[in-house]
Amino acid sequence: MKSIRVVAVCLFKRDGKVLASRFFDTRKNEIFFRSFGGGVEFGESAEQALRREIDEELGKTITDVRLLGVLENLFTHEGRQGHEIVYVFDGRFEDEQIYAAEVVRGMEGQTPMEGYWVSIDDVLAGKIRLYPERIVGLLGR
Repeated sequence: MKSIRVVAVCLFKRDGKVLASRFFDTRKNEIFFRSFGGGVEFGESAEQALRREIDEELGKTITDVRLLGVLENLFTHEGRQGHEIVYVFDGRFEDEQIYAAEVVRGMEGQTPMEGYWVSIDDVLAGKIRLYPERIVGLLGR
């Protein structure tokens, strides 16, 4: 049985850029980016999930967390359909050094992951794919 996944992500911004992890869909032959965050577990709020996920993935604490909006995301990745309810937050890292890094390294379970500061202008112009697609409307908030 397929189910709807609830996730929480954060739009960390720096100098006209947003932090996002890079992915590749082999079926679509497409490079795309996604904001950091992850699944909401039973019994926790979306904000609690966001804070936990950022700590787990990047080992960082965040502050000034503010809900920007909630999106429904219907998508296909690697040929499989997905359905998410996405809580999109704004926030800041307590450790300011992360804003100076060109590449932000983290872990998704046992898998290394990298975050990049991608140009918001390039996202808005369609040069860089940032998913979920409707998150683009929240970048200016």
